[in-house]
Amino acid sequence: MKITEHIERAEDTLFSFEILPPLKGQKIEDIYSVIDPLMEFKPPFINVTYHREEVVYKRLPSGLLEQKVVKKRPGTVGICAALHNHYGVDAVPHILCGGFSKEDTENALIDLDFLGIKNVLALRGDSMKNETLFAPEADGHTYASDLVKQIKNMNQGRYLDDELQNSSPSNFCIGVAGYPEKHYEAPSLNNDIENLKAKVDAGADYIITQMFFDNQKYFDFVDRCRLAGINVPIIPGIKPVATKKHLSFLPHFFKVDMPDDLVKAIINCKSNLEVRQVGIEWGIAQAKELKAAGAPAIHFYSMGKPDNIEAIAKAVF
Repeated sequence: MKITEHIERAEDTLFSFEILPPLKGQKIEDIYSVIDPLMEFKPPFINVTYHREEVVYKRLPSGLLEQKVVKKRPGTVGICAALHNHYGVDAVPHILCGGFSKEDTENALIDLDFLGIKNVLALRGDSMKNETLFAPEADGHTYASDLVKQIKNMNQGRYLDDELQNSSPSNFCIGVAGYPEKHYEAPSLNNDIENLKAKVDAGADYIITQMFFDNQKYFDFVDRCRLAGINVPIIPGIKPVATKKHLSFLPHFFKVDMPDDLVKAIINCKSNLEVRQVGIEWGIAQAKELKAAGAPAIHFYSMGKPDNIEAIAKAVF
């Protein structure tokens, strides 16, 4: 079922979450151990991230460094198929611009279509660690809006090879990312809203937001979107703080702010166990307010550790 259909049929706010593919060499059971505790809350869909290639350097016996491009977390498509079969839920693979040519994208989408996967999240993706700014592949997409257009074209039976006869259309429900505190490369929040509208106008069916810790920023973001003519569902994404390192890591990596009350509470903690409890309590308060406000779903970023999300879900859903 499509994400939009789940939302339309739901009588209350839905629960969903995101998982990371395991590191190369690990088992699918490692994924199941993360998901199993969360299944009692009946998530209708689970997102599976895609981690693009990384550049690593290996020292040779000669002392020279050899540059290699590796993928440390492969398996997104296979994991989606496994989740669909094992749990009977809709799996949502992340499809990136970065690391893919247009033909690579088309081939991945064909695989997903054959597997019966009907939902995707279309993202530009981050730059590689050795790049300052994002650089697309040769014949790849520079912007997520262009990726959305390609998926929408496939939904209309239009493939890259315009000489195909009687081509079968796909039927993907297309999600995109939204940024309540703006994308870090956008010069202004209004410009970022314009970019988001371009993705919706290109064919996006729903939006999942970047994590935030102040619900008012989500509410303001939704209002801005509606004023701009963006009328698709906007699913809030939240991430419970779990360690003191998150005080610097989350703002640095995800370009988000933390409210002073949360910052002070974390600073006053004497251990990461206490921080984890603060994160759970903050997450419960966030989720309850979002649910009371009628959010279509609440999407949790797990980063591979489900126990704090389980505690929040028990209190909210």
